[in-house]
Amino acid sequence: MSAPTATTNTRITIGSARRLRGEITVPGDKALSHRAVIFNSIGEGTARITNFLPGEDCLSSIACMRQLGVEIDLDEVARTVVTQSKGLRGLQEPADVLNAGNSGTTMRFLSGLLSGFPFQSILTGDASLRSRPMKRVIEPLKLLGSLISGRQNDTLAPLVIRGGNLKGFRYDLPVASAQLKTCLLLAALYAEGDTTLGGLIESRDHTERFLTAMGAPLEKTAGTLVMHGPAKQLQALDVVVPGDISSAAFWLVAASAHPDADITLRKVGVNETRTGIIDALLEMGADITFENESLVGGEPVADLRVRSARLRAGHIGGSIIPRLVDEIPALAVAALQAEGTSEVRDASELRVKETDRIAAIATEFGRLGVQVETRPDGLSITGPVSGLKGGAVQSYGDHRLAMALAIAGLLLPAGEAVEIEDYHCADVSYPGFWDDLARIVD
Repeated sequence: MSAPTATTNTRITIGSARRLRGEITVPGDKALSHRAVIFNSIGEGTARITNFLPGEDCLSSIACMRQLGVEIDLDEVARTVVTQSKGLRGLQEPADVLNAGNSGTTMRFLSGLLSGFPFQSILTGDASLRSRPMKRVIEPLKLLGSLISGRQNDTLAPLVIRGGNLKGFRYDLPVASAQLKTCLLLAALYAEGDTTLGGLIESRDHTERFLTAMGAPLEKTAGTLVMHGPAKQLQALDVVVPGDISSAAFWLVAASAHPDADITLRKVGVNETRTGIIDALLEMGADITFENESLVGGEPVADLRVRSARLRAGHIGGSIIPRLVDEIPALAVAALQAEGTSEVRDASELRVKETDRIAAIATEFGRLGVQVETRPDGLSITGPVSGLKGGAVQSYGDHRLAMALAIAGLLLPAGEAVEIEDYHCADVSYPGFWDDLARIVD
């Protein structure tokens, strides 16, 4: 394959690859980059964040925190951020509407954080974000005492928030959502008395690790998280952000599914609450080895070496879904080369991501000759697909779909290619993706 070719300002062409070789250092973890900026904005003192992900979503978090009075210096080239905070209660009423862009993480985290402050804030976002469900955060925040409302009977953004006077309560999470869990823990920092979270709390645990390290009065027991509010002070923390496993997922799949591949991914975060993609691929027969394992800032990190493998069908559902829901578009590509029918179930959350990812995968993979069966909570693909072909496809502005389609392009028969519309959206989570792809392709 020749290097990826941008045929217009909005389209790029990716052709079949003879082999895949090389080393990649994926960008800093998106989830941790958000948390490092937002949490340190209420920590006491100065914090330095290195290997920060300067993607569009994380930049939205920086922009919002600046509007709330936090001094933040960003060096995008060096990927470093320095925050200077006035402490746990130092945020100021914003002079204008806070725009979270396309970032559901920014909006949901800030809806909880701002519920702790006795001033008015308005949170909005782009058209996609304004169509994503917000009832799941609005309802429990109201129970805490926040005066929060949203469009269409408190279900959609923009959100109007007047916080303060929060009272601790017991709430069982109805969905395993790290965004919802974090939203409520941030609000609970300012609530009088204990806030106890139960129910489906087993999702990625970066927030619990980070807030505990900052000195938050957070206690984890069997099946619950208890914030003993109100917190008195949090200490700002320097952070080295590990590589994002959600970004690494595309290379894990590419090398596993390609017939001649050997790729090493450097310094990837392998927190067990995030490694569902690795567990799923290993179950499908992938050849993935951990090397140079270490702890960086309390987060486990490793180099991942992945080589070609003969994949078998995967059956993904139940408790593993919260650990890999963002990686399902990549796993759908692995299913193209896996023997048998791969299934994804219990993933209705995919319907309300940046786009309806179940419908989008079915439509766009269909243009490449793949039959995808869909259901309300998942999909199935029977492989190996013999009729793969090139064609024009659409990302719908969804960064993960754009990258999944690019990886699918590498697996096409010789001479075939995909032409991806709106490929720049990959910058939301993976600036430099197209350069990394060109570097490993032969």
